Amino acid sequence: MSLEAALLESRTLRDGLSERVDALDKVKILVLLPDGVHATTRMVADYFEVPLEAVKSLVKDHRSELEGNGYRVLAGHELRAFKALSGIDPRTPWLGVFPRRAVLNVAMLLRDSPVARQVRSYLLDAEETTRPTTRAEARPEPEVFRAVPRRRRQDLHRDEYEALRDDPAGQAWRRRIDGLEPFEPVRGSAPATGGSPGTEERLSRIESRLDAHGAVIMAMGDRLCRYGDDLRAVRGDVLAIRRDVAELRRGRRS
Repeated sequence: MSLEAALLESRTLRDGLSERVDALDKVKILVLLPDGVHATTRMVADYFEVPLEAVKSLVKDHRSELEGNGYRVLAGHELRAFKALSGIDPRTPWLGVFPRRAVLNVAMLLRDSPVARQVRSYLLDAEETTRPTTRAEARPEPEVFRAVPRRRRQDLHRDEYEALRDDPAGQAWRRRIDGLEPFEPVRGSAPATGGSPGTEERLSRIESRLDAHGAVIMAMGDRLCRYGDDLRAVRGDVLAIRRDVAELRRGRRS
């Protein structure tokens, strides 16, 4: 039995593909009611290029399955509200409506519609493409070397963050940024022995510079936080002024 024949006969298989409503627009544009969600029986028949009676007969034979995918018959107060929303003829006594899932369900049931066959073909091709490979088909992925990423400052543990915040160098830089002390560049100390410094000493200097840079960034962050508090206070004052102006305008009008 072909996959298409199995789709026509198996409700379980159809249920497994009921979410692939994108297949409808891949084959042909589906015209919907002004609510953008539903189509009438006539619209469904026009989409699949079949007589209206063919869709009505399909609904009669598979009503429970279609209702499981959203098909409904509107009447009474619900129909009146839907008419006002969708511009349906006020004289209509009842109305069957299909959401996109129900329209796709019709596509998996109509046998003699070329459009429905194209929708089924697209569904089966897409399902075959996305089907997971078996163990025999799966190929081992090549091992790729991945460098360990450097931790960002927001990834530091709290104890590391607090240690950096309370560091004397960080406090000194905060005082400089706040204008409490003169700003002077940090100068490295001269090597203890003559000649160029050794590798360990150079690494030590680099590490101390990185720590100083981190302290500067922390101090700048604290200053920006204070600016944020000041900005929120200014916004509150502006909002209060706007309220006062609005009340004055209302008083003048009255």
